[in-house]
Amino acid sequence: MEIFDYDNILLLPRRCRVDSRAECDPSVEFGPRRFKLPAVPANMKTVIDEPIAEWLAAHGYFYVMHRFDLDNVAFARRMRELGHYVSISSGVKLTDRDAIDRLAGEGLGADYITIDIAHGHADSVRHMIEHIKTKLPQTFVIAGNVGTPEGVIDLENWGADATKVGIGPGKVCITRLKTGFGTGGWQLSALKWCARVATKPIVADGGIRHHGDIAKSVRFGAAMVMIGSLFAGHEESPGQTVEVDGKLYKEYFGSASDFNKGEYKHVEGKRILEPIKGSLADTLREMQEDLQSSISYAGGRQLGDLRKVNYVILGGENAGEHLFM
Repeated sequence: MEIFDYDNILLLPRRCRVDSRAECDPSVEFGPRRFKLPAVPANMKTVIDEPIAEWLAAHGYFYVMHRFDLDNVAFARRMRELGHYVSISSGVKLTDRDAIDRLAGEGLGADYITIDIAHGHADSVRHMIEHIKTKLPQTFVIAGNVGTPEGVIDLENWGADATKVGIGPGKVCITRLKTGFGTGGWQLSALKWCARVATKPIVADGGIRHHGDIAKSVRFGAAMVMIGSLFAGHEESPGQTVEVDGKLYKEYFGSASDFNKGEYKHVEGKRILEPIKGSLADTLREMQEDLQSSISYAGGRQLGDLRKVNYVILGGENAGEHLFM
C-alpha cells in the first residue's frame, strides 16, 4: 500500500459543472440526521462545551459532547428541554454503563453515543457496544479509535454504526512518541486502508491542519471528519485565555494529557497555545465555502462527488509520475 499523509496528496481537478461554487452542497447524511458539513469539533475539553454544543445543534451542525467532568444524563436532559438532539461521549467503565442505564430509565435516550477511548479495538469496547444496544437500541453508536482494517471489521461486527479512525495523529497527541504505535504521519493513508473494508460510515479523527484536508478525508472514505486544533482557539472556546507578548491565545490540550487527567499517569497528550481565531461561526462559514470550492474542483455538485477524483502523491521516487484512482 502507498504510505502518505495530508501534506503528500493533491487531488486533481475535473471539468467544473456549476456556474457558482455556491451551488455545491457540502451537507452530509450521518446516522439519522443530515448536517451542514462533514466536520465536527473534537470531543475535547478545550474544544467544545455545553454552550457550543447547543449552538451547533441549533444551527444544523454535528457535535459530540466530551465526557470529562460531565453528567451525561443532566446534559441530555437540558438538550431535550431545548429541543435539540443528544450526542454524547462515553467511556467503558462501570460509571459509564450506569449513565447509559439512567438515560434509558429516564426515557431521555441519546441520538448519538461516541465510545471514546484511545485504543478502541478492545474487548471493553465490544462489551460497551453490547450494553448500549441492549439499553438504547435506537441510538447511533460511533466506536473508536482504531487504526487498522481489523479494528474496523471487529467494531462493525460488534454492532457499531460507525467507526472512528485515528491513533495519535492529532496536534496535541504524543502517542507515537510515548508508545511507538499510531497513525500519526500517515493518517490519510490509514483512512484509505480502513475505508476499503468498511461497510458503515467512518469518522476520520485527527491530523487535519487545513480546510482542504476535509476534502481529502472525504475522498479517501470519511463520512465525517473530527477536528481539534482548527476548532480550538476561538473567542468562545473553552479553556484559559493566555496573553503572550501582547497576543491572546487559548490553551488546547489532549484528552490523554496530564492537564485533562489531573495527574501524570499514562500520559499521551500535551498542552499548547492556539492563537485566538475569532468566532466559531466565521470559521464554519469559511469551512463551508472552502468545501463548496473543493466540490466544484471535483466537477461535482454534492459532497460524494469528491470520491470520484484522481490524486497524485508528492515527494518520493515517483513524484508526479503516476495517477491514482
